[in-house]
Amino acid sequence: MNQEKKKEILAEIWDYVKTIAITFICVMLITHFIVRPVEVEGSSMYPTLTDGERAFSGLITRTLHAPERFEIVTAYLDVRDELLVKRVIGLPGETVEFRDEVLYINGEPVAQDFLDEEYMKSDMASYGRSYFTADYGPVTLGEDEYFLCGDNRPHSGDSRVFGPFSAKDIQTTGILVFWPFGSFGIKK
Repeated sequence: MNQEKKKEILAEIWDYVKTIAITFICVMLITHFIVRPVEVEGSSMYPTLTDGERAFSGLITRTLHAPERFEIVTAYLDVRDELLVKRVIGLPGETVEFRDEVLYINGEPVAQDFLDEEYMKSDMASYGRSYFTADYGPVTLGEDEYFLCGDNRPHSGDSRVFGPFSAKDIQTTGILVFWPFGSFGIKK
């Protein structure tokens, strides 16, 4: 093999190495500062999110604003060393209570339009329960605490089990499902 051919091969290898290195750096920067990949595990957010769905959740949006009521977030649960996908129900300083299927924030009823009425009725009938969301509270949140719940209330380990989450536990906000393709989109 002549010198020219060797130089071409080495240049081509170097191009591949540079491409791989740049791609790796870009992926690391994106997943550490912009979005985090998330896999939904379990049925706690059903039917909004289903087991096995893969999504991106915003790191940068979390740094730009505090979580808002009913926003879907990921939160780190220290006692289980696990990242959970839940919905923000109560904000810092608020008093949260569930009574007779109604959410009360500071004593005032608040509609939960994101809940699927048909699924709720089906779930209650399947398990012979007269409720979808068991009575809970009231609980008053601290100045740095959020109350998080899954949409599938009877099948969700959330603030009703683990207590409020601190602001530092909430890692990302918003969910964009990318897999399976049939579920593609921003989930509200």
